[in-house]
Amino acid sequence: MRQDGDPDMSSEDKQAWPDLAGRALGGSVIYANDELFAERENLIKPEEPAFRPHTFGHKGQIMDGWETRRRREPAGDGQGDAAIVRLGCGGVVRRVVVDTSYFTGNYPPEVSVEACGAEGYPSPADLATAPWTTLVPRSPVAGDARNAFEVEPGHRATHVRLTIYPDGGVARLRVYGEPVPDPRLLPATIDLAALENGAVVTGCSNMFYSSPANLLLPGPARVMGDGWETSRRRDQANDWVEVRLACAGSVEVVELDTSHFVGNAPGWATLSGDGPDGGAALLPRTALQPDTRHRFAVPEGPVTGQVRLDIYPDGGMARLRVLGRPTAEARAGLADRFLGVLPEPQLADLLRAVGLPTAEAARWAETRPGPDGLPLAARALFGLILSTYLIHIATIYFRNTRSIAGANHGHHLRRQPVRQGGGPPGAHHPRR
Repeated sequence: MRQDGDPDMSSEDKQAWPDLAGRALGGSVIYANDELFAERENLIKPEEPAFRPHTFGHKGQIMDGWETRRRREPAGDGQGDAAIVRLGCGGVVRRVVVDTSYFTGNYPPEVSVEACGAEGYPSPADLATAPWTTLVPRSPVAGDARNAFEVEPGHRATHVRLTIYPDGGVARLRVYGEPVPDPRLLPATIDLAALENGAVVTGCSNMFYSSPANLLLPGPARVMGDGWETSRRRDQANDWVEVRLACAGSVEVVELDTSHFVGNAPGWATLSGDGPDGGAALLPRTALQPDTRHRFAVPEGPVTGQVRLDIYPDGGMARLRVLGRPTAEARAGLADRFLGVLPEPQLADLLRAVGLPTAEAARWAETRPGPDGLPLAARALFGLILSTYLIHIATIYFRNTRSIAGANHGHHLRRQPVRQGGGPPGAHHPRR
Protein backbone atom coordinates (compact mmCIF):
# COMPACT_ATOMS: atom_id res chain seq x y z
CA MET A 1 0.00 0.00 0.00
CA ARG A 2 1.30 3.46 -0.86
CA GLN A 3 -0.10 6.94 -0.58
CA ASP A 4 -1.49 8.75 -3.63
CA GLY A 5 1.01 10.68 -5.68
CA ASP A 6 3.42 7.79 -6.30
CA PRO A 7 5.26 8.47 -9.60
CA ASP A 8 4.75 4.86 -10.71
CA MET A 9 1.02 5.40 -11.03
CA SER A 10 -0.21 7.61 -13.88
CA SER A 11 -3.46 9.54 -13.79
CA GLU A 12 -4.53 7.69 -16.94
CA ASP A 13 -4.17 4.34 -15.19
CA LYS A 14 -6.21 5.59 -12.24
CA GLN A 15 -8.97 6.79 -14.49
CA ALA A 16 -9.18 3.44 -16.28
CA TRP A 17 -10.18 1.59 -13.12
CA PRO A 18 -13.92 1.71 -12.36
CA ASP A 19 -15.37 2.23 -8.92
CA LEU A 20 -16.33 -1.34 -8.00
CA ALA A 21 -18.33 -0.11 -5.00
CA GLY A 22 -20.33 2.52 -6.87
CA ARG A 23 -24.09 2.46 -7.10
CA ALA A 24 -23.77 2.74 -10.90
CA LEU A 25 -22.32 -0.80 -10.94
CA GLY A 26 -24.83 -2.11 -8.42
CA GLY A 27 -22.89 -1.66 -5.18
CA SER A 28 -24.75 -1.61 -1.87
CA VAL A 29 -23.92 -0.67 1.71
CA ILE A 30 -25.34 -3.70 3.48
CA TYR A 31 -24.32 -2.89 7.05
CA ALA A 32 -23.25 -0.11 9.40
CA ASN A 33 -23.15 -0.38 13.16
CA ASP A 34 -24.24 3.27 13.49
CA GLU A 35 -25.66 5.89 11.13
CA LEU A 36 -27.36 8.25 13.52
CA PHE A 37 -26.36 11.54 11.88
CA ALA A 38 -26.16 10.55 8.20
CA GLU A 39 -27.16 7.43 6.25
CA ARG A 40 -24.63 4.82 5.15
CA GLU A 41 -26.03 4.70 1.60
CA ASN A 42 -24.46 8.10 0.89
CA LEU A 43 -21.02 6.45 0.84
CA ILE A 44 -21.48 5.02 -2.67
CA LYS A 45 -23.51 7.72 -4.40
CA PRO A 46 -22.02 8.36 -7.86
CA GLU A 47 -22.12 12.16 -7.65
CA GLU A 48 -19.54 14.23 -5.81
CA PRO A 49 -20.39 15.26 -2.21
CA ALA A 50 -22.32 18.48 -1.72
CA PHE A 51 -22.93 20.78 1.23
CA ARG A 52 -25.71 23.23 2.01
CA PRO A 53 -24.90 25.28 5.13
CA HIS A 54 -27.51 25.94 7.79
CA THR A 55 -29.67 23.03 6.63
CA PHE A 56 -30.76 21.31 9.80
CA GLY A 57 -32.93 18.28 10.46
CA HIS A 58 -34.01 16.71 13.73
CA LYS A 59 -30.48 15.35 14.30
CA GLY A 60 -28.47 18.40 13.28
CA GLN A 61 -26.80 19.64 10.10
CA ILE A 62 -27.71 17.43 7.14
CA MET A 63 -24.49 15.91 5.78
CA ASP A 64 -23.95 14.24 2.42
CA GLY A 65 -22.11 11.19 3.71
CA TRP A 66 -22.11 8.57 6.47
CA GLU A 67 -21.81 9.95 10.00
CA THR A 68 -21.94 8.19 13.36
CA ARG A 69 -22.60 9.52 16.85
CA ARG A 70 -19.78 10.52 19.23
CA ARG A 71 -18.27 7.60 21.08
CA ARG A 72 -17.73 7.93 24.83
CA GLU A 73 -15.30 5.05 25.41
CA PRO A 74 -11.88 5.89 26.86
CA ALA A 75 -9.42 7.21 24.28
CA GLY A 76 -7.13 4.62 22.75
CA ASP A 77 -9.37 1.60 23.37
CA GLY A 78 -9.17 0.64 19.68
CA GLN A 79 -12.92 0.82 19.13
CA GLY A 80 -14.31 2.13 15.86
CA ASP A 81 -17.41 2.28 13.68
CA ALA A 82 -17.70 0.13 10.57
CA ALA A 83 -19.65 -0.12 7.32
CA ILE A 84 -19.66 -3.03 4.85
CA VAL A 85 -20.12 -2.54 1.11
CA ARG A 86 -21.07 -5.34 -1.27
CA LEU A 87 -19.22 -4.50 -4.48
CA GLY A 88 -21.24 -4.06 -7.65
CA CYS A 89 -18.97 -6.58 -9.33
CA GLY A 90 -16.19 -8.67 -7.87
CA GLY A 91 -12.68 -7.61 -8.74
CA VAL A 92 -9.10 -6.95 -7.71
CA VAL A 93 -8.86 -3.70 -5.75
CA ARG A 94 -6.11 -1.32 -6.86
CA ARG A 95 -6.95 2.01 -5.23
CA VAL A 96 -9.13 3.21 -2.36
CA VAL A 97 -10.31 6.78 -1.75
CA VAL A 98 -11.78 7.77 1.61
CA ASP A 99 -13.36 11.14 0.87
CA THR A 100 -14.06 13.34 3.91
CA SER A 101 -15.29 16.35 1.93
CA TYR A 102 -17.12 18.89 4.15
CA PHE A 103 -16.40 16.90 7.30
CA THR A 104 -14.15 19.34 9.16
CA GLY A 105 -14.73 19.09 12.91
CA ASN A 106 -16.34 15.67 12.71
CA TYR A 107 -14.10 13.52 10.49
CA PRO A 108 -12.38 10.36 11.80
CA PRO A 109 -8.64 10.87 12.40
CA GLU A 110 -7.86 7.28 11.30
CA VAL A 111 -9.40 4.66 9.00
CA SER A 112 -8.75 1.12 7.79
CA VAL A 113 -10.17 -0.85 4.85
CA GLU A 114 -10.45 -4.62 4.52
CA ALA A 115 -11.66 -6.97 1.77
CA CYS A 116 -13.43 -10.32 1.67
CA GLY A 117 -14.18 -12.74 -1.17
CA ALA A 118 -17.31 -14.80 -0.59
CA GLU A 119 -19.57 -17.18 -2.48
CA GLY A 120 -23.15 -16.11 -3.14
CA TYR A 121 -24.76 -13.26 -1.24
CA PRO A 122 -23.83 -13.58 2.44
CA SER A 123 -25.62 -11.60 5.12
CA PRO A 124 -23.79 -9.24 7.50
CA ALA A 125 -23.97 -12.01 10.12
CA ASP A 126 -22.28 -14.44 7.71
CA LEU A 127 -19.55 -11.91 6.95
CA ALA A 128 -18.85 -11.39 10.65
CA THR A 129 -17.16 -14.81 10.71
CA ALA A 130 -15.64 -14.66 7.21
CA PRO A 131 -11.89 -14.20 6.63
CA TRP A 132 -10.91 -10.59 5.83
CA THR A 133 -7.64 -9.28 4.40
CA THR A 134 -6.23 -5.78 4.88
CA LEU A 135 -6.23 -3.38 1.95
CA VAL A 136 -5.44 -0.22 3.90
CA PRO A 137 -4.01 -0.67 7.40
CA ARG A 138 -5.11 1.74 10.11
CA SER A 139 -3.90 5.05 8.70
CA PRO A 140 -4.33 8.77 9.43
CA VAL A 141 -6.62 10.82 7.19
CA ALA A 142 -7.32 14.52 6.78
CA GLY A 143 -10.65 16.27 7.08
CA ASP A 144 -12.39 17.80 4.05
CA ALA A 145 -10.04 15.90 1.69
CA ARG A 146 -9.85 13.01 -0.76
CA ASN A 147 -7.58 10.58 1.09
CA ALA A 148 -6.27 8.15 -1.54
CA PHE A 149 -4.35 4.91 -1.00
CA GLU A 150 -2.80 2.70 -3.66
CA VAL A 151 -3.31 -1.01 -3.00
CA GLU A 152 -1.03 -3.81 -4.16
CA PRO A 153 -3.11 -6.20 -6.32
CA GLY A 154 -4.22 -9.31 -4.47
CA HIS A 155 -7.22 -11.61 -4.43
CA ARG A 156 -10.65 -10.98 -5.92
CA ALA A 157 -12.94 -9.16 -3.49
CA THR A 158 -16.72 -9.19 -3.28
CA HIS A 159 -17.07 -7.02 -0.14
CA VAL A 160 -15.08 -4.28 1.58
CA ARG A 161 -15.27 -3.05 5.17
CA LEU A 162 -14.48 0.54 6.10
CA THR A 163 -13.65 1.13 9.76
CA ILE A 164 -13.30 4.65 11.19
CA TYR A 165 -11.52 5.39 14.48
CA PRO A 166 -13.12 6.24 16.77
CA ASP A 167 -16.17 7.79 15.07
CA GLY A 168 -17.17 10.60 12.72
CA GLY A 169 -18.17 11.10 9.12
CA VAL A 170 -17.02 10.05 5.63
CA ALA A 171 -18.60 11.52 2.52
CA ARG A 172 -17.69 8.87 -0.08
CA LEU A 173 -15.84 5.56 -0.32
CA ARG A 174 -14.40 4.78 -3.76
CA VAL A 175 -12.96 1.33 -4.44
CA TYR A 176 -11.21 1.40 -7.80
CA GLY A 177 -10.11 -1.87 -9.33
CA GLU A 178 -10.17 -4.44 -12.12
CA PRO A 179 -13.48 -6.28 -12.56
CA VAL A 180 -13.06 -10.06 -12.62
CA PRO A 181 -16.33 -11.71 -13.71
CA ASP A 182 -17.42 -15.11 -12.47
CA PRO A 183 -17.39 -17.34 -15.60
CA ARG A 184 -20.03 -19.60 -14.05
CA LEU A 185 -22.56 -16.78 -14.44
CA LEU A 186 -21.78 -15.91 -18.07
CA PRO A 187 -24.24 -17.25 -20.67
CA ALA A 188 -23.21 -18.32 -24.17
CA THR A 189 -23.70 -14.79 -25.55
CA ILE A 190 -22.50 -11.88 -23.40
CA ASP A 191 -21.90 -8.16 -23.73
CA LEU A 192 -18.22 -8.23 -24.59
CA ALA A 193 -18.04 -4.46 -23.97
CA ALA A 194 -19.58 -4.53 -20.49
CA LEU A 195 -17.44 -3.06 -17.75
CA GLU A 196 -18.72 -5.63 -15.27
CA ASN A 197 -17.48 -8.41 -17.59
CA GLY A 198 -13.99 -6.90 -17.68
CA ALA A 199 -14.02 -4.52 -20.66
CA VAL A 200 -12.01 -1.29 -20.31
CA VAL A 201 -11.51 1.92 -22.27
CA THR A 202 -7.92 2.06 -23.55
CA GLY A 203 -7.95 5.29 -25.56
CA CYS A 204 -10.09 8.31 -26.35
CA SER A 205 -9.78 11.44 -28.45
CA ASN A 206 -11.80 13.74 -26.19
CA MET A 207 -13.66 13.51 -22.86
CA PHE A 208 -14.39 17.15 -22.24
CA TYR A 209 -17.86 16.74 -20.72
CA SER A 210 -17.90 13.16 -19.41
CA SER A 211 -15.88 9.96 -19.25
CA PRO A 212 -15.96 7.36 -22.05
CA ALA A 213 -16.04 4.67 -19.34
CA ASN A 214 -19.73 5.55 -18.93
CA LEU A 215 -20.33 3.82 -22.28
CA LEU A 216 -19.65 0.46 -20.63
CA LEU A 217 -21.86 0.82 -17.53
CA PRO A 218 -24.77 -1.57 -16.94
CA GLY A 219 -28.35 -0.52 -17.55
CA PRO A 220 -29.67 2.44 -19.52
CA ALA A 221 -28.34 5.95 -19.01
CA ARG A 222 -30.59 7.98 -16.71
CA VAL A 223 -29.55 11.41 -18.01
CA MET A 224 -27.20 12.88 -20.59
CA GLY A 225 -24.41 13.09 -18.03
CA ASP A 226 -24.41 9.29 -17.69
CA GLY A 227 -22.88 8.91 -21.16
CA TRP A 228 -19.73 10.05 -23.01
CA GLU A 229 -19.69 13.53 -24.54
CA THR A 230 -16.95 15.42 -26.36
CA SER A 231 -16.44 19.13 -26.91
CA ARG A 232 -17.47 20.69 -30.23
CA ARG A 233 -14.96 20.16 -33.02
CA ARG A 234 -13.86 23.09 -35.17
CA ASP A 235 -11.68 21.08 -37.57
CA GLN A 236 -12.14 18.31 -40.15
CA ALA A 237 -11.27 15.37 -37.86
CA ASN A 238 -13.60 13.22 -35.74
CA ASP A 239 -13.75 11.83 -32.21
CA TRP A 240 -13.20 8.20 -31.24
CA VAL A 241 -12.89 5.79 -28.33
CA GLU A 242 -11.10 2.43 -28.13
CA VAL A 243 -12.25 -0.42 -25.89
CA ARG A 244 -10.47 -3.63 -24.95
CA LEU A 245 -13.27 -6.18 -24.75
CA ALA A 246 -13.77 -8.49 -21.79
CA CYS A 247 -12.41 -11.26 -24.02
CA ALA A 248 -12.16 -12.19 -27.67
CA GLY A 249 -15.49 -13.23 -29.12
CA SER A 250 -17.59 -13.67 -32.22
CA VAL A 251 -19.63 -10.47 -32.52
CA GLU A 252 -23.32 -10.94 -33.33
CA VAL A 253 -25.03 -7.63 -32.50
CA VAL A 254 -23.81 -4.13 -31.70
CA GLU A 255 -25.78 -1.33 -30.07
CA LEU A 256 -25.05 2.38 -30.29
CA ASP A 257 -27.32 4.22 -27.87
CA THR A 258 -27.74 8.01 -28.15
CA SER A 259 -30.49 8.21 -25.49
CA HIS A 260 -30.82 11.71 -23.94
CA PHE A 261 -28.51 13.23 -26.59
CA VAL A 262 -31.00 15.33 -28.54
CA GLY A 263 -29.12 18.27 -30.04
CA ASN A 264 -25.66 16.83 -29.59
CA ALA A 265 -25.78 13.25 -30.91
CA PRO A 266 -23.20 12.25 -33.55
CA GLY A 267 -24.36 12.41 -37.14
CA TRP A 268 -22.68 9.14 -38.12
CA ALA A 269 -20.59 6.36 -36.60
CA THR A 270 -18.40 3.39 -37.52
CA LEU A 271 -17.30 0.44 -35.40
CA SER A 272 -14.23 -1.62 -36.21
CA GLY A 273 -12.41 -4.54 -34.56
CA ASP A 274 -8.99 -6.14 -34.56
CA GLY A 275 -9.76 -9.52 -36.14
CA PRO A 276 -7.09 -12.26 -36.31
CA ASP A 277 -6.45 -11.45 -39.98
CA GLY A 278 -6.31 -7.69 -39.53
CA GLY A 279 -9.00 -5.07 -38.98
CA ALA A 280 -12.63 -6.21 -38.95
CA ALA A 281 -15.38 -3.80 -40.02
CA LEU A 282 -18.23 -4.46 -37.59
CA LEU A 283 -20.36 -1.51 -38.68
CA PRO A 284 -19.72 0.67 -41.76
CA ARG A 285 -20.32 4.41 -41.60
CA THR A 286 -23.95 4.66 -40.60
CA ALA A 287 -26.25 7.61 -39.92
CA LEU A 288 -27.47 7.94 -36.33
CA GLN A 289 -30.62 9.49 -34.90
CA PRO A 290 -30.77 11.56 -31.71
CA ASP A 291 -32.11 10.00 -28.50
CA THR A 292 -32.29 6.50 -30.03
CA ARG A 293 -31.08 2.97 -29.27
CA HIS A 294 -29.61 1.72 -32.56
CA ARG A 295 -29.14 -2.07 -32.85
CA PHE A 296 -27.32 -3.66 -35.79
CA ALA A 297 -26.75 -7.32 -36.67
CA VAL A 298 -23.15 -8.14 -37.59
CA PRO A 299 -22.97 -10.62 -40.50
CA GLU A 300 -20.74 -13.70 -40.22
CA GLY A 301 -19.83 -13.03 -36.56
CA PRO A 302 -16.25 -11.77 -36.93
CA VAL A 303 -13.95 -12.50 -33.96
CA THR A 304 -12.36 -9.51 -32.24
CA GLY A 305 -10.75 -8.68 -28.91
CA GLN A 306 -11.01 -4.89 -29.06
CA VAL A 307 -13.12 -2.32 -30.87
CA ARG A 308 -12.84 1.28 -31.96
CA LEU A 309 -15.92 3.50 -32.14
CA ASP A 310 -15.58 6.54 -34.43
CA ILE A 311 -18.24 9.24 -34.23
CA TYR A 312 -18.61 11.97 -36.84
CA PRO A 313 -17.82 14.67 -36.22
CA ASP A 314 -18.34 14.83 -32.43
CA GLY A 315 -21.09 14.63 -29.81
CA GLY A 316 -22.34 12.23 -27.20
CA MET A 317 -23.17 8.55 -26.83
CA ALA A 318 -24.99 6.96 -23.88
CA ARG A 319 -23.98 3.30 -24.20
CA LEU A 320 -21.98 0.92 -26.39
CA ARG A 321 -22.94 -2.76 -26.43
CA VAL A 322 -21.04 -5.49 -28.29
CA LEU A 323 -22.97 -8.75 -27.97
CA GLY A 324 -21.07 -11.88 -28.92
CA ARG A 325 -19.95 -15.38 -28.03
CA PRO A 326 -16.55 -15.76 -26.35
CA THR A 327 -14.18 -18.11 -28.14
CA ALA A 328 -13.24 -21.37 -26.42
CA GLU A 329 -9.77 -20.01 -25.69
CA ALA A 330 -11.21 -16.77 -24.31
CA ARG A 331 -13.63 -18.57 -22.02
CA ALA A 332 -10.77 -20.68 -20.69
CA GLY A 333 -8.82 -17.46 -20.13
CA LEU A 334 -11.69 -15.98 -18.11
CA ALA A 335 -11.79 -19.12 -15.94
CA ASP A 336 -8.00 -19.02 -15.50
CA ARG A 337 -8.10 -15.38 -14.41
CA PHE A 338 -11.00 -16.00 -12.02
CA LEU A 339 -9.43 -19.05 -10.40
CA GLY A 340 -6.06 -17.35 -10.11
CA VAL A 341 -7.34 -14.48 -7.97
CA LEU A 342 -9.97 -16.22 -5.84
CA PRO A 343 -9.24 -16.23 -2.11
CA GLU A 344 -8.28 -19.73 -1.03
CA PRO A 345 -11.34 -20.28 1.24
CA GLN A 346 -13.72 -19.29 -1.57
CA LEU A 347 -11.96 -21.56 -4.07
CA ALA A 348 -12.22 -24.46 -1.62
CA ASP A 349 -15.96 -23.76 -1.18
CA LEU A 350 -16.39 -23.75 -4.97
CA LEU A 351 -14.68 -27.13 -5.34
CA ARG A 352 -16.67 -28.66 -2.52
CA ALA A 353 -19.83 -27.51 -4.32
CA VAL A 354 -18.97 -29.77 -7.29
CA GLY A 355 -18.51 -32.79 -5.05
CA LEU A 356 -14.87 -32.84 -3.96
CA PRO A 357 -14.26 -34.06 -0.40
CA THR A 358 -13.20 -31.29 1.97
CA ALA A 359 -9.56 -32.35 2.20
CA GLU A 360 -9.18 -32.71 -1.56
CA ALA A 361 -10.88 -29.37 -2.19
CA ALA A 362 -8.45 -27.70 0.22
CA ARG A 363 -5.50 -29.28 -1.59
CA TRP A 364 -6.72 -28.10 -4.99
CA ALA A 365 -7.35 -24.61 -3.61
CA GLU A 366 -3.82 -24.43 -2.24
CA THR A 367 -2.09 -25.61 -5.43
CA ARG A 368 -4.30 -23.61 -7.86
CA PRO A 369 -3.82 -25.83 -10.92
CA GLY A 370 -5.73 -23.58 -13.34
CA PRO A 371 -8.62 -24.62 -15.63
CA ASP A 372 -6.70 -27.49 -17.27
CA GLY A 373 -5.96 -29.01 -13.87
CA LEU A 374 -9.51 -28.75 -12.54
CA PRO A 375 -11.58 -31.84 -11.86
CA LEU A 376 -13.72 -32.56 -14.91
CA ALA A 377 -16.97 -31.75 -13.10
CA ALA A 378 -15.58 -28.32 -12.25
CA ARG A 379 -14.51 -27.74 -15.87
CA ALA A 380 -18.09 -28.39 -16.94
CA LEU A 381 -19.29 -25.95 -14.28
CA PHE A 382 -17.19 -23.22 -15.91
CA GLY A 383 -18.62 -23.95 -19.36
CA LEU A 384 -15.25 -25.07 -20.71
CA ILE A 385 -15.49 -27.10 -23.91
CA LEU A 386 -14.88 -30.81 -23.39
CA SER A 387 -14.41 -33.56 -25.95
CA THR A 388 -17.06 -36.29 -26.17
CA TYR A 389 -14.73 -38.69 -24.36
CA LEU A 390 -14.09 -36.21 -21.55
CA ILE A 391 -17.81 -35.51 -21.24
CA HIS A 392 -18.36 -39.23 -20.68
CA ILE A 393 -15.56 -39.36 -18.09
CA ALA A 394 -16.86 -36.17 -16.44
CA THR A 395 -20.31 -37.72 -16.12
CA ILE A 396 -18.90 -40.74 -14.32
CA TYR A 397 -16.64 -38.56 -12.14
CA PHE A 398 -19.45 -36.20 -11.25
CA ARG A 399 -21.77 -39.11 -10.38
CA ASN A 400 -19.17 -40.86 -8.23
CA THR A 401 -17.97 -37.79 -6.34
CA ARG A 402 -21.50 -36.63 -5.64
CA SER A 403 -22.47 -40.18 -4.55
CA ILE A 404 -19.49 -40.39 -2.20
CA ALA A 405 -20.31 -36.98 -0.76
CA GLY A 406 -23.93 -38.02 -0.31
CA ALA A 407 -22.98 -41.28 1.37
CA ASN A 408 -20.76 -39.41 3.80
CA HIS A 409 -23.78 -37.37 4.82
CA GLY A 410 -26.11 -40.34 5.13
CA HIS A 411 -27.95 -39.93 1.85
CA HIS A 412 -27.43 -40.54 -1.88
CA LEU A 413 -27.53 -37.77 -4.47
CA ARG A 414 -29.27 -38.36 -7.77
CA ARG A 415 -27.05 -38.46 -10.85
CA GLN A 416 -27.30 -35.54 -13.27
CA PRO A 417 -25.79 -35.85 -16.77
CA VAL A 418 -23.17 -33.31 -17.78
CA ARG A 419 -23.70 -31.56 -21.10
CA GLN A 420 -21.17 -29.82 -23.29
CA GLY A 421 -20.54 -26.12 -22.68
CA GLY A 422 -22.31 -25.89 -19.33
CA GLY A 423 -23.13 -27.49 -16.03
CA PRO A 424 -25.54 -30.36 -15.43
CA PRO A 425 -29.20 -29.54 -16.19
CA GLY A 426 -30.96 -28.37 -13.07
CA ALA A 427 -27.74 -28.10 -11.06
CA HIS A 428 -27.38 -25.32 -8.55
CA HIS A 429 -24.84 -22.72 -9.71
CA PRO A 430 -23.15 -20.61 -7.03
CA ARG A 431 -24.16 -17.00 -7.53
CA ARG A 432 -20.83 -15.25 -7.19
